[in-house]
Amino acid sequence: MIEFALPWMFALLPMPWIVWRFLPPLRERLVALRFPFFRQITAAAGFEAQPGSLVPGRHPAELWLGVIVWVLLLTALARPEQVGKPIELEKAARDVILAIDISGSMDEVDFATPDGKPVQRLAGVKRVVGDFVAAREGDRIGLIVFGAKAFVQSPFTEDLATVRDLLDQTVVGMAGPNTVIGDAIGLAIRTFEASDIDQRLLILLSDGADTGSRMSPLNAAGIAADNGVEIHTIAVGTPQGNAEQRVDVATLEAVAERAGGNFFLAGDLDGLAATYARIDELAARKIETLSWPPRRALAYLPLGGAVVVMLIGFGALLLNPARVQHR
Repeated sequence: MIEFALPWMFALLPMPWIVWRFLPPLRERLVALRFPFFRQITAAAGFEAQPGSLVPGRHPAELWLGVIVWVLLLTALARPEQVGKPIELEKAARDVILAIDISGSMDEVDFATPDGKPVQRLAGVKRVVGDFVAAREGDRIGLIVFGAKAFVQSPFTEDLATVRDLLDQTVVGMAGPNTVIGDAIGLAIRTFEASDIDQRLLILLSDGADTGSRMSPLNAAGIAADNGVEIHTIAVGTPQGNAEQRVDVATLEAVAERAGGNFFLAGDLDGLAATYARIDELAARKIETLSWPPRRALAYLPLGGAVVVMLIGFGALLLNPARVQHR
């Protein structure tokens, strides 16, 4: 299908006729030859000399060649384009941050696999979260790790392989031995400030209790809710034990409730995988469909045609010996 980007150019089609019809013709004085006895010569020939003008002879084909060239030039200026079938691209209109606790307690080897063999908590989390990231095609994923400090391990990106690699490179204790849940939420809020996506999702996983955040987790969750950030929290490990080792279920539940999300307790690998699958169902991603038709410029075709007509057509007429001067 052919379309014109500037179709209004064709309004200039009658412009040459308007110029010819309403503007005065160009007049130019020329040097003439003087003949002795001019009057006697004209009288002998039976003519009466009168003032006049010389008009260059014009072949009838010149008019049609001029019309063709003018139409071709206007067609080129109108920018013809070949428009193809629209191309559609579906893009998830969602940004997701995964906040992973890598404090000292994540080194506990009590996370059961489907075959009953216990593995390190962080190793089990890496396996499940890695699969979750791999299935997020179209989402922008960010990764935050936290212990005594919170760090952005990966800013928002659609390069899911890189996010998985950076997750695999994390080790227990690399961010300190303690747990700062509130600071992790605060860092996520600041990271979301660079996002212009409406759907913002934070999935926070921890196996401990907040032990030194500059802002309490509940206050941070309230600020997150005010900024349109939905928080889902996941508790791993055991709610029993001493204060440093047991997961603070009550705080994680309150954080999720205040930020419009859900709380989950995962005691083994299967439970953690089911938790992430459930979160994906609850926070269904919005899809943004981008559509555009491919366009191929064709202005060179009428422009080249105009050049060919001028070179061949008018060139042949200029070399024609029948072109004379008319009085």
